[in-house]
Amino acid sequence: MKPRVAVVQRRMTHYRVPLFEHLRRLLAAEGIELRVLHGVGTPAEASKDDGAELPWAVRIPTRYLLGGRLCWQPFAAAVRDCAVVVVTQENKLLNNLPPLLSPWRRRRLAFWGHGRDMQAPDPDSWSERFKAWTARRVDWWFAYTDISAATIRAAGVPDSRITVLHNSIDTSALRAAIAAARRDGLPALRAEFGLGPGPVGLYIGSLYAGKRIDWLIESTLRLRNLVPGFQLLVAGAGPDRGLLEDAAACHPFVRYVGPVRDERKARCLAVADLVLNPGLVGLGVLDAFAAGLPMITTEYGRAAPEIAYLRSGVNGVVSADELGAFVDACAGLLKDDAARAEMGRRAAESADEYSIERMAERFRDGLLACLDAGPGLRA
Repeated sequence: MKPRVAVVQRRMTHYRVPLFEHLRRLLAAEGIELRVLHGVGTPAEASKDDGAELPWAVRIPTRYLLGGRLCWQPFAAAVRDCAVVVVTQENKLLNNLPPLLSPWRRRRLAFWGHGRDMQAPDPDSWSERFKAWTARRVDWWFAYTDISAATIRAAGVPDSRITVLHNSIDTSALRAAIAAARRDGLPALRAEFGLGPGPVGLYIGSLYAGKRIDWLIESTLRLRNLVPGFQLLVAGAGPDRGLLEDAAACHPFVRYVGPVRDERKARCLAVADLVLNPGLVGLGVLDAFAAGLPMITTEYGRAAPEIAYLRSGVNGVVSADELGAFVDACAGLLKDDAARAEMGRRAAESADEYSIERMAERFRDGLLACLDAGPGLRA
């Protein structure tokens, strides 16, 4: 019988589907069967409209407690025949506790994730201390980025048991779709989104407080005075979508198109001159790279580990964490075509570096190493 490994996700998102498809093929070539298990998200997560189905995955029951602060997803029966089980490191996941605490664990247990809550107001809180302790209870670690790996090492996990995945999306498919959209020409794309002449800034992603949607709107109003004809195109969904709907109703230079995927997402990226994100930067930076566009953001203290991909002055700009500085950075790049083109070229190179194919290969290599290794720390 071929060995089996399992990856458990609290919920399935559309950007994870290509990863698991790639990983399944890579592991099959090694004679290993991949089993993916997932539940459903909270109502707040459902409002982001980023869920997906993976036909061959196993759906597990999901129950949220205390308004979503705790989650119970029993999966033990579904992984009894698996040699390695990869779970997300989230304190809310009660189902992680039995295998973490058991001294008689019969299968390898691995975490994947950030290593800490990047948005936690107090990095020394009891919840973050507990997360650091659990980091040492697993046999292997799949770190999202180099920043994540540094956090995990600081918790006491040796390098020999850490695989850095370089968390990604399917940039190859997105780049092809953007190239196809650009062949239609800018006039057609502008007409499709109701855009007039003038530079286009794009925000694409979830709409919630951490993304600073209020900053996005205010910076657009200020940029109109600095860059004639500037327009903002916004694609996404979330609790703060009402802010965008109100802004679009009041200002014709703000265009809100709702949540987008696949071809529609590619067309948004194809019409833009740069990508704006004054708040939390996550995987959305790879959307900008796939389009060959620089992203402008701020030194926001709660960014996700994927901020490591953005090198200020190289493939994007990180301004001071002040609205005026963010506006000046956007205006400066919009007025400097040569600098914007060079940053765009370097952004496109970064898309090659952080691809879903490479992420899947790293995941495979880490799983093979975990299968070959001895017991982990379990400190």
